[in-house]
Amino acid sequence: METYAQALLYAIPLFIVLVLFEILYGYIVKKHTHKPLDTISSLSSGLTNIIKDSLPLVIIFVSYPTLLKSIALIHIEANWFTYVIGFITLDFAGYWNHRLSHKINFFWNQHVIHHSSEEFNLACALRQSISNILGYFPLLLIPAALLGVPAKVINILAPIHLFLQFWYHTRYIGKLGWLEYIIVTPSQHRVHHAINPEYIDKNLGQIFCVWDRMFGTFQEELQNTPPVYGVLKPASTWNPILINFQHLWRLMKDAWYTKNWKDKILIWFMPTGWRPADMIDKHPYSIIENVYSFKKYQTYNDKYFTCYVAFQLICNTILMMFMFYNYSDMGLNGLFLCGLFVFTGIFGYTSLMDGSAYAVFIEALRSIAGILFIVISGDWFGLNHYLEIGSSLVLLYFIITLLGGWYFSSLQKKQLLNLKKTI
Repeated sequence: METYAQALLYAIPLFIVLVLFEILYGYIVKKHTHKPLDTISSLSSGLTNIIKDSLPLVIIFVSYPTLLKSIALIHIEANWFTYVIGFITLDFAGYWNHRLSHKINFFWNQHVIHHSSEEFNLACALRQSISNILGYFPLLLIPAALLGVPAKVINILAPIHLFLQFWYHTRYIGKLGWLEYIIVTPSQHRVHHAINPEYIDKNLGQIFCVWDRMFGTFQEELQNTPPVYGVLKPASTWNPILINFQHLWRLMKDAWYTKNWKDKILIWFMPTGWRPADMIDKHPYSIIENVYSFKKYQTYNDKYFTCYVAFQLICNTILMMFMFYNYSDMGLNGLFLCGLFVFTGIFGYTSLMDGSAYAVFIEALRSIAGILFIVISGDWFGLNHYLEIGSSLVLLYFIITLLGGWYFSSLQKKQLLNLKKTI
């Protein structure tokens, strides 16, 4: 975990720089693919995923080292060839994991966040799950275990394999000639994120597109069919924590209310979108019928509010980066508590972006808790050791959050009242 946290100290700034570069490029060519609140929501989702993955919050059915010890046919040392084999088997496992996520109701919950943005850009690549708490992925690495690929090799390749999936989330790169037959490209991944009938559930590969071609899930981007992005059941929220569990909540409600006991069990393992027959009419869900005419999600926004929630995103990113920098000294309780402050912060300001009535209370409670923590402990998880005024700056941040949450929540209420009067 500590090694992963250290790697993120370098990876996060790189991702942010690339997102900012894409935004700048959009302004230069006057072809924007970013909308402020959507991008902030995407980046916030990335923060939640990073924190969750850096803490021991996964129930692992079987670890790869255990699998390796049990079924390896041969034992080989780590060398360049082992890394090649390891990367191929890792990508093969990734394809089938991705396919499971698109085809089975229960597994879709852990992936829906990635598709929830109605835009397609580098920021949406960071919409990663916090609901994947069951660690079954090693079971898909049976081919690697049979070939004796050392656990060390898999551990090194896994984050590299994940980070290499970032670059192709863009609309600014066209088709790449002969590379289209080997690797996943931006053109292919635009298809994957689209909800057009021709494109949905296609191009499930992560690095190599050969798996899609082999197993019948490949679809080329069509010149006369521009991709439309999002999910057929729109998230209708900027809050990434809510998005992570929306689908699971729907499944739970259907499983609870259906009269058919068989369906209570089947619903979890049926194809995505399947519902018990008696639930379709009693509890209908809004689904996009015509992908070319639906209205994208939007809420109250102006430049001052955008600057405020961007400020919140920056501050929470800094708090998280310090958490990783001081990872070994914080202790498990400190890591969980610091992570909780960031999680709650993201929930608060993205709820404020939604215009939720409870956002002001979340922001207030979190700010008061943060202020009390600093006053009682005299520090912010050891920050004063590195920066003498560190805890004072965090204290100031919580005071600004307390006031900002109240101000913008009041402003949104006023805007809503004015809108009702005009109607």
